[in-house]
Parts: sequence; structure tokens; C-alpha cells
Amino acid sequence: MIVPPYLNSGDMVALAAPARKISRAEIHPAESFLKKCGFNVFYDERLFAQEHQFAGNDELRAGYFQDLLDDENVKAIWCVRGGYGSARIIDKLDFTHFRKQPKWICGYSDITVFHSHLHRHEQIATLHTTMPINVTAETMESAAVQSFLHAITGKELLYEIPSHPLSRLAEFSGTLVGGNLSMLYSLMGSPSDISTDGKVLFIEDLDEYLYHIDRMVLNLKRSGKFSNIKALLVGHLSDMHDNTIPFGKTAEEIVADHCRELDIPLIFNVPAGHLPDNRALRCGCQIEGKYINNQFIIKSLNHA
Repeated sequence: MIVPPYLNSGDMVALAAPARKISRAEIHPAESFLKKCGFNVFYDERLFAQEHQFAGNDELRAGYFQDLLDDENVKAIWCVRGGYGSARIIDKLDFTHFRKQPKWICGYSDITVFHSHLHRHEQIATLHTTMPINVTAETMESAAVQSFLHAITGKELLYEIPSHPLSRLAEFSGTLVGGNLSMLYSLMGSPSDISTDGKVLFIEDLDEYLYHIDRMVLNLKRSGKFSNIKALLVGHLSDMHDNTIPFGKTAEEIVADHCRELDIPLIFNVPAGHLPDNRALRCGCQIEGKYINNQFIIKSLNHA
């Protein structure tokens, strides 16, 4: 894996919208935050384009993102929000120049498309982080937003993991891959399909029916995504729905049930995903889980 250069004061962070549309007011707090941290910020009017729910049509979004990939002055691309749309443009992008001068691509949810695609084809690390849509005047000092700053500047990321009755806490280390479960499921069989062999896999999700969670986790398992992983890390599985006839298990119980016969560490309560406590993780870099002073700690390291 190739780790892009970490950022210093004065470096340029570009804002991109590869999926759902965004307004100028919605990015203002994040822009202020970046400038307060000493970064220069770049975007142009294409960021605010609109076509129904998208930030402009596919060609516009792909063209804008391509310009950011090729701009040598841009040191990181922070995707402003998720939603849906990244998969519609990923095959339109040319990563030739990006491969020669890699930069951080940051975001979560729908941005899992980039995490998965770049790891499989380019072997370049990315950042699973909160996004500008989540930054407000009240959240700038939050653990999630501060962890983004720490992640992009190369600082150590260290998270205490609360106990969970379904966790199988055991020490592990390996290269982190993963992201949003629904996106990983949707990418299976495509050129952006994730490779989990010998890796530490992270999953999280939001606003799904419980039987959908079962279907997706089962498919990952049947497709071999769990067969040779070093650990499974489970972030927030939030705002789940049930049918009139209950499914009978929580989302966490569904994951644990499918991992029952797997002899791997299974870690719930990882603070990442679709809740305010969405801490940064370096996908493509080493991650470790270990006991320190009788507490289970996850360290997202700054190297491959």
C-alpha cells in the first residue's frame, strides 16, 4: 500500500461532491474549520451544481473530481457528503496522475466506493472520516472532527473500545479495509469489489431493515469475504427497521450469528459510522487491537 503524504499548514484541501448535492451554507462551517487549522481550501461553482438529488449530472461530477485528482496543488480531497452517486462516476475517472502523486481521499458512507476501488486497483490508502456536512459550529471540537484533523496530519489515532456482550476481544493487527456494508454489498462482482484476504475488515451501516442486514452479511460470508480476515470490526449499526413480523435479532446479533464458527476477533462498538461519534480510520494502513492497562484499544497507525 502507498500512503499519501500527510498534510502541513498551508496545504490545500479541496471539497468535492461525488454523490448528493450540497449548498454553500452547508459547507461554510467546514471551510471555516479547515482555514482555522491552517489549510487552504479549494472548490469552484461546480460543487453546488444540482440535478435532482445529485450534485450535477454524472459527467459534471466526474469532470470536477478528475480536475481535483490531477491538480498538483491539491493535497487532499474531502468529500462533502454521501447519499448515492459515487459508483456512477468511478469508472469515468482516470487515476494515472493520481497514481504518480497520490493524495488523501476522505469520507465515509457512499465514499466507500473510493475506499474499495482505490485499494483494489491503486493500492493507495484513504481516510474513512466524517464529512463537511457533519461539521457545524458546535461539532468543530468534537472527537469525530478532531480525529479527521489528526488523521490527515499523520497523528496517532487511539480509541478505547467499550465492552459489548457479543464481542470476542482478542489482539490483532493487519491492513484495514471496508466501510459501509450496503456499499460493499453493492460493489460485489464489480471492478470495485473489495479484497479482504489477510486484512482487517470494518463494516457499518444505517437505516436498513434487519433482514437486509442478514442478507448482506450472509452474502459477504458466502462470497468468501470473511474466510481469511484477521479480524472483523463493527462500527455503528444505527436506525435499523423491522417488519410487522419481527426478524428476531438485532443487527449486532445478526453479524455475531454469521461469525459464530469463525475463529477471529470480533469487535463491536468501534466508534465509526453514521452517528455523531464517527472517528477517523486509515483504510489501507495498519490497524492494531490490543489490551493496554486492562482496556481494549484500537490504534489506527499512520503507515502501511
